[in-house]
Amino acid sequence: MSRKKISKGKKTGARPQVSVTSGTESFPAWLTNQRLHLIAIFSLAFLLYANTLSHDYALDDAIVITENMYTSEGISGFPGILSKDTFFGFFKEEGKAQLVAGGRYRPFTLLLFAIEVQLFGTQPWVGHLMNILYFGLTGIVLYLLLLRLFRLRFSAGKAYFVALAATLLFVAHPIHTEVVANIKGRDEIISLLGSLSALYFCLRAYLEKKPRWNLLAGVLFFAALLSKENAITFLAVVPLTFYFFTKAKTGNILKQLAPLAVAAVVFLVIRFSILGFSLGEAPRELMNNPFLKIVGTQWVPFSFGEKMATILYTLGKYLQLLVFPHPLTHDYYPKHIYLMSWGDWQVLLSLIAYIGLIVYAVRGFRRRDPVSYSILFFLLTISIVSNILFPVGTNMSERLIFMPSVGFCLAIAILAWRLQKQLGEKLVPVFASISLIALLFGIKTVVRNQAWEDNFTLFSTDIYHSPNSAKLRNAMGGELLTQSLKPGNESTQQAMWQEAVGHLQEAIRLHPTYKGAYVLLGNAYNYLKQFDQSIAAYQQALQISPGDQLAEDNLAITYRDAGKYAGETRGNLQLATQYLQQALQMRPNEAETLRLLGVAAGMGGQHQQSIDYFSRVTELTPNSATAWFDLGVAYIQSGQPQVGQIYIDRAKEIDPNIEAQRRQGQ
Repeated sequence: MSRKKISKGKKTGARPQVSVTSGTESFPAWLTNQRLHLIAIFSLAFLLYANTLSHDYALDDAIVITENMYTSEGISGFPGILSKDTFFGFFKEEGKAQLVAGGRYRPFTLLLFAIEVQLFGTQPWVGHLMNILYFGLTGIVLYLLLLRLFRLRFSAGKAYFVALAATLLFVAHPIHTEVVANIKGRDEIISLLGSLSALYFCLRAYLEKKPRWNLLAGVLFFAALLSKENAITFLAVVPLTFYFFTKAKTGNILKQLAPLAVAAVVFLVIRFSILGFSLGEAPRELMNNPFLKIVGTQWVPFSFGEKMATILYTLGKYLQLLVFPHPLTHDYYPKHIYLMSWGDWQVLLSLIAYIGLIVYAVRGFRRRDPVSYSILFFLLTISIVSNILFPVGTNMSERLIFMPSVGFCLAIAILAWRLQKQLGEKLVPVFASISLIALLFGIKTVVRNQAWEDNFTLFSTDIYHSPNSAKLRNAMGGELLTQSLKPGNESTQQAMWQEAVGHLQEAIRLHPTYKGAYVLLGNAYNYLKQFDQSIAAYQQALQISPGDQLAEDNLAITYRDAGKYAGETRGNLQLATQYLQQALQMRPNEAETLRLLGVAAGMGGQHQQSIDYFSRVTELTPNSATAWFDLGVAYIQSGQPQVGQIYIDRAKEIDPNIEAQRRQGQ
């Protein structure tokens, strides 16, 4: 590479550095200002996501932070994080953590979250800030890696142009909002950051002949694997990169790859020792296996053709979102995307697109065309999350394209460079076009970030884009119920409950055996005091999942609430007793149910039964003044005032104000 020369103009007080010449090329000085580029990249990343700093936790943050028993313990939770499935700390039960085939072992980011909790408590702004910083650092590493790679084979002008253009597009691309704006998305960020850094130091080790960079590469790659398993695709990306950009022989490439291979083996040994040596079978639950269809009353797997057509559709959807990222949604669960066939034009278009990409990549492989490299990078990194090799638990997700998008952005940058060459060295206009695209991407990113403010904002925004997602309908219904119970929403509760019912009924229409939706529907009907509908919903949930603890508990509560409502509001003691007996059958030692039965019996003139019920209440709650007072009143009503007074006096010993409170109706 020839030495750069600075051409100097007349000293008129303007900037002395006007352009840089490299060989026969001449280009603006800003194009080779590496420090300026690094500042611009990191600043862009920070500015685009600064509006997330005021956001709350959202979506799966509960799984890895707020409701994870290990993360919430801070550093004392390290042993649990390292020794269990990533989801175990949330579900807290053996087996549930592996609802998704193969389980998940991603402890590294949970360790980071635990450290943040230890230092700052559960402060969402800390998590959002760290995500932004890690994302900005990822942009810097990507730029430095691309710059070094392209300077090995191409002119300095092309290297700087491609590195800067690709990185700006990557940082600004709105499809990354799910990863950066959602704190849980840090697993994707660290996985890519660690993988790119490992490749960067492998390259330095090769060029500088310094083995210490190999060791550092292995450590960084191990951290990437511990963040998310898709980093393992870099075992193919690294040798591919050496082939395209260096003159290294096969033996030398394998030497550079060795530390990463060792890290991968160690990771897999640890993973399989904790989760077992199996990727697991796809579950028969639509929310954890999208490739199911209902035949009669049974869920059965898609045929091979149906599955491949649906997968190909999602792969085409990824390409569309990379080119035109609108609309964006966090939810692509069934039936937002559902069964596709080879007769669907979208499937055929996707097939043609991918055949074209593969043909181009193969044809350019021998001449080491960097666009071919970009395509292969994309295909290799998307393969592991495509559902082709094994199920990932969902049709698709914007976070899953985070790593593959590097290949897309790189291809666009290379093609932009070729375009400016064909236009007669029109570098500035072409780069201005790239900058305009990045600007439009950035605007979309800032706007999309707003949806990630909290669960309610996210769900209520995306429900318009994913109306046929059973999972989102269920989530929207559940969040409406949660929000309705918060202080200040009393005047809108009824409307929120009715709206929740609508979403949950739609979730059940889309997914007829959706146990969770039936439970939430039962809750909504309970709040609306439509108790028979509530009972029916819980019973349906128990028919789908016999013995489900939450459904059983809520059903017992609803029988009790229905009995109380029938007696106090409707004055129907017979109906009240029927409901309460059902509640008692499910929960024989539930004090409130026994108390209500005692009241109903007393009002019905069945004084001995009333005494029996209240006696059991005092056995269950011996320190309750109310329990002893009720027992005393029951004895008095049965014609035994002396005995009754003994129990009332005992109640006064516990709470001297109990009699006055009862007179006031408390």
